[in-house]
Amino acid sequence: MATAADTIKSTTDQFTAAGTQAFKDSVEKTLSGINDVNTYSKKNLEAVVASVTAATKGAEALGAQAIAFSKKSVEDQVAASKALAGAKSVQEAVELQTSFAKSALESYLANVNAMSETVTASVKDAFKPINERATALVERVQAAR
Repeated sequence: MATAADTIKSTTDQFTAAGTQAFKDSVEKTLSGINDVNTYSKKNLEAVVASVTAATKGAEALGAQAIAFSKKSVEDQVAASKALAGAKSVQEAVELQTSFAKSALESYLANVNAMSETVTASVKDAFKPINERATALVERVQAAR
């Protein structure tokens, strides 16, 4: 009977040791997975912060351009009004008005182009960190296959 009891004890000890090891391995694997998710989430959050920062800088630049354009437009209008008030003939007034309209339109178009470039650069800069994270995700999924 001592042999059977020893065999049962030995078998029980083996099962217990195997169960304990399997549990430890499972916990370690789960913790490793959680750490990977946390790291990945942190990088995603950093990408979102970088994206918002770039978008904010773009909006600030766009606002500064709009204010500068408005200020210059008002100054140009005041100068044109003074010149128009000093016109000595109708012909001169028409020429001054035509010249002002042409320069105002050219200035407006140049400003629209500059603002368009600012918006394009801002969108590109804002999406760059997000695109990098999306690329990392795709690479990770492909590597897991």
